[in-house]
Amino acid sequence: MTTAPTTPTASTAPSRAAWLPDRIDGRITVVAWLNFIGNVLIIATGGAVRLTGSGLGCPTWPLCTPDSLVPTPALVDDGIHSLIEFGNRLMSPLLGILALVLLVLVWRLRRTRRDVFVLAWVVMGGVLAQAVVGGITVWTGLNPFIVGFHYVASLTLVCVTAALLVRLHTAPGPRERAVPAWYAITTHVTTLVLALTIAFGVLTTGAGPHSGDATAGRNGFDATILEHVHAWPGYALLVLTLVLTVAAWLRRLPTRRWITALLIVEFVQIAVGLYQARNGLPELAVGVHMVLAALTAAAMTVVVMRLTAPRTARS
Repeated sequence: MTTAPTTPTASTAPSRAAWLPDRIDGRITVVAWLNFIGNVLIIATGGAVRLTGSGLGCPTWPLCTPDSLVPTPALVDDGIHSLIEFGNRLMSPLLGILALVLLVLVWRLRRTRRDVFVLAWVVMGGVLAQAVVGGITVWTGLNPFIVGFHYVASLTLVCVTAALLVRLHTAPGPRERAVPAWYAITTHVTTLVLALTIAFGVLTTGAGPHSGDATAGRNGFDATILEHVHAWPGYALLVLTLVLTVAAWLRRLPTRRWITALLIVEFVQIAVGLYQARNGLPELAVGVHMVLAALTAAAMTVVVMRLTAPRTARS
């Protein structure tokens, strides 16, 4: 007597996606961190492009020249500007790959961890949009307002990837406020002050000497006046953060470690800002200032997300 072969059922048949994580694991965490680090690094490389006058080192986009994807020997012979600009461009496909890997890894979590899945999509879309903005920046001959928007878009992606890292280690489900109401309100006001500080900083840079290319125009504002206007919300930000830090440690609030980290970054940021303003805006200091602004925004993002906690965790 022979036995008919058994046909695999849906439950026994191997799944093509079986290798994908069914929960937050080390693979997702590592790739999420790589996305965060990569989006910080592209701000640093973009700053290098601007501060070395390499913004039009590759005069066209998406090709480097009308006839070549990469810098031509003639461009290289004229200096390293084309290599610096092209190196920054290479960050975009790298970030695209990292975003795609992240999206694939969280695919099986699209129902159980919809929050993480949505953030992964935002990162993917943001990287693609950012590449287009970079092209528009070149097409407009480094228009200072487009350049400023390009920086803000990169900074926003840093904040999104920071939020993703927080959500990876947070239980899903309904959330409730984990701090006093006045503390939450003051934190949101502090976030607004930080946004104003960054906005005026972008305008100040757009009026200053670091245009990215000798032929690029400036935004027409008085850089000397904007330096002071930029500093006012910066000092207000420091005072508000100090108040939040003291209150967080006295009340043992869940924000206390990250608000302390934010305060430290702000102190360093102000020190770098004062140094660059008093020493003729040296390129390295300006570049560090740009990266620190992104890290400040990332730390602020984490603080805001710590204002709430899962209901089950506090019941």
